[in-house]
Amino acid sequence: MAFRPGHDPSLRPGPSSRVLAVADSKVAEGVAVGGEPLHVGWIDDAPVFAARPTDGLPEDARGLRAVLAEGPEDFALAAGRAAQLLDWETTHAFCGRCGTASERSSAELTRVCPNCGLVTYPRISPAVIMAVRRGDEVLLARRAGLSLFWSVLAGFVDPGESLEQAVVREVEEEVGLQVDALEYVGSQPWPFPSQLMIGFRARYAGGELRIDETELAEAGWFRLDALPEIPPPYTIANRLILGR
Repeated sequence: MAFRPGHDPSLRPGPSSRVLAVADSKVAEGVAVGGEPLHVGWIDDAPVFAARPTDGLPEDARGLRAVLAEGPEDFALAAGRAAQLLDWETTHAFCGRCGTASERSSAELTRVCPNCGLVTYPRISPAVIMAVRRGDEVLLARRAGLSLFWSVLAGFVDPGESLEQAVVREVEEEVGLQVDALEYVGSQPWPFPSQLMIGFRARYAGGELRIDETELAEAGWFRLDALPEIPPPYTIANRLILGR
């Protein structure tokens, strides 16, 4: 099966639809939902909708991070898009220009202010994620107070900055190293709440390892045949580390 993102404002949930309830970074199906579900795409030919649960989610609801890491891929992509769009609706419930309650558009995936006419599209925040290589070694780090995994470096793109400039800057800021020979690898939506992770490989070009302790707990070079615990296979971080 495959997930195809899209939005048809005329669609409403039917017998063949899948309605994903999202709350508190968890997702479940088959629970009571409130409001008008938002169409977010299709899994094969079945329309998929996002909604908020009316009475919370069951205890066995899956965490969104676990879903994105473990799959299945079609459900993970649908759940990620559902979470991102619901967060966008919540944070843009009122017009950012005049403060009036905004409304869903009946024509496209936007929110419209009925007072001043401001049109707001879903917000995406680009972030670079990069595997730095030194011969047959890859640079891995653990985030301060966040993760048990060792992973590659990542960071948000600043206004007025290219993706390549962001890679160079983030590596310099987080571990004090210089890189060159950047190569684009791929991208992955990452709905925490609205990132697009844009993956690169880069070559170590100089400098001594010096971590930013506000961002990282530790960092080091690892041979590909002696890796610590890394992010699971479905993530772009795993793909960057293993060269897939």
